[in-house]
Amino acid sequence: MNISNTTFTLLFITGLLLTSCVPNKKYMESQSNLQKVTKEAEKCNRTLANETTRFESTMRLREEQLNNLKTQLSDAKAIRDQQFTQVGDLTVLSKTANDNIKETLSQLEKKDTYIQYLNAARSKADSINLALAVNLKSVLKDGLADEDIEIKVDKTVVFINLSDKMLYQSGSSNLTSRAHEVLAKIALIIEKRADIDVMVEGYTDNVPIKTACIEDNWDLSVKRATSVVRVLQTQYNVNPNKLIAAGRGEYNTLSTNETTEGRSINRRTRIVILPKLNQFYDLLNPNNVPE
Repeated sequence: MNISNTTFTLLFITGLLLTSCVPNKKYMESQSNLQKVTKEAEKCNRTLANETTRFESTMRLREEQLNNLKTQLSDAKAIRDQQFTQVGDLTVLSKTANDNIKETLSQLEKKDTYIQYLNAARSKADSINLALAVNLKSVLKDGLADEDIEIKVDKTVVFINLSDKMLYQSGSSNLTSRAHEVLAKIALIIEKRADIDVMVEGYTDNVPIKTACIEDNWDLSVKRATSVVRVLQTQYNVNPNKLIAAGRGEYNTLSTNETTEGRSINRRTRIVILPKLNQFYDLLNPNNVPE
């Protein structure tokens, strides 16, 4: 009897233990599942928040694009309206306006003919100047060093640069014997051309000068140019109506005045051979255009 009671008691306790273990295991499983569901929910919430942010950004961008398109559409309408207005203005052109257009085209055609005439005249003048330069170089080549004389064709004129050491005594406007030799040869070329003027320009360096006969560099440059013109007229019979004397002083330099060599280059006399002004104006006269 005691054994049976004891056995029954053990079986009862064992049953209680077994019944209590099952709910605990389910509870743990439930907790685990709850944690998983919670994590998934949090992940979904983060994903949803990111998607919401991207969506809002996309919507803002679309709104900006829409506004830009509206602005472009408004501008296009304004341009269209303006073009309609211009077309409307064009449609009311009168016969007089059309006649004016025809007259303008005719004038342009005449101007084109005139331009062709000027180009032909310029080409002819260039050829003549080139031939003149060649003749000058030919008659002046003997006995002249390169640094003493320079002959160039510049646009519509021929000019001759002569160094002061060849032409003048130092610090004065008195010509040297060598200057007379050079000017005699230049005079021969000038006299053969009745259609030119000759301008003699005197230049100095920037070293100040003042003597009993010379006030300053302006004065010296003018006196030197005048000396050359006077010799061409009185000794070599150049028509004085062709001659012009000009002084440029220490300005319009070719080189720096900071060096001895530069000052030597700037001290020069330039003889410019150019077409007579009345002939130049004749070229500009449309009435001279050949039919």
